[in-house]
Amino acid sequence: MMGTELKKSFSWEIDNLSDRNHDMISSEPFSSGGCEWYLIVHPKGHPGYDHHLSLFLSVLNLRSLRLGWHRRVRCFFVILNQSGKELCRTTNDGRCTLFCAEAPQWGLMKMLPLAKLLEDDDNNKLTIQVYLEVVEVVHQGQSTENYILPYNGVQILASQALSWTHILSRHPDFEVDFVPKYEELRSVYLTLFFCLIETLSKSPQSLSAAELTNAQNQLSELTKVGFKLDWLKSKLEEVSLERNKEVTDGCHVLEERVKNVELTLSGLQVKLDKDKIKYAAAAAGVSSFGFIGFVIKRFFLSCFSV
Repeated sequence: MMGTELKKSFSWEIDNLSDRNHDMISSEPFSSGGCEWYLIVHPKGHPGYDHHLSLFLSVLNLRSLRLGWHRRVRCFFVILNQSGKELCRTTNDGRCTLFCAEAPQWGLMKMLPLAKLLEDDDNNKLTIQVYLEVVEVVHQGQSTENYILPYNGVQILASQALSWTHILSRHPDFEVDFVPKYEELRSVYLTLFFCLIETLSKSPQSLSAAELTNAQNQLSELTKVGFKLDWLKSKLEEVSLERNKEVTDGCHVLEERVKNVELTLSGLQVKLDKDKIKYAAAAAGVSSFGFIGFVIKRFFLSCFSV
């Protein structure tokens, strides 16, 4: 069976799961591969995934870890009922999962349908098993924000992981009607989706008209193939309106500045006209008594100068 080459690192028994009122339950810490871990389960589902039990493996004591820490791990989960019957497991295709400051958890939003837990009383007590192999541990190093993480066949930056988690929790069904004919198309369209998200996360004033047009085309293409993106359509309209308003306001400001420059130039022209009249008057009086007085004054100064 896939993944059986990994050794079981931790087993967690949970009683009366369906009767619990908690939105989240944490296990006791456990050690594996020289690292400390713990499990997090959402009995009622992670926000946005109300019909499934959600399960995550998380790194313990994040604040005590140094800058640039990361761990590469191979792992999978198995959930058993109280009779020891396997209810579900995650697959392990041999790829490593990266844990780092930007992505300190790994797991599934839809680990187990809640309807399956309510089928009979035999599922009221669950055992969650973790099979874990730590492949690499780095205690301190360079920032991990530009590390690459796999997401549904798409490569994303570690610094984007938190944003994608928020998107999925708020809009879990955004690709509900997206059923690509070829699996390769899934990666292409999800990459297109992430590009659109990145564009709309920028400030409106930093976006060009070409970027907004491109975003509109991307949204249209994604909608055609089955993505439910009404929330992104609203966001795009909001960003476009705000940018157009800023452009309009900027034009008004520029018009006011041009008017001020014109007024300033007009004032300078009036002053120049007055100066011309003044100088013209002075030139016209050069043969008058003022000029004679000037000559006499220069004469006396030259006579008494040493």
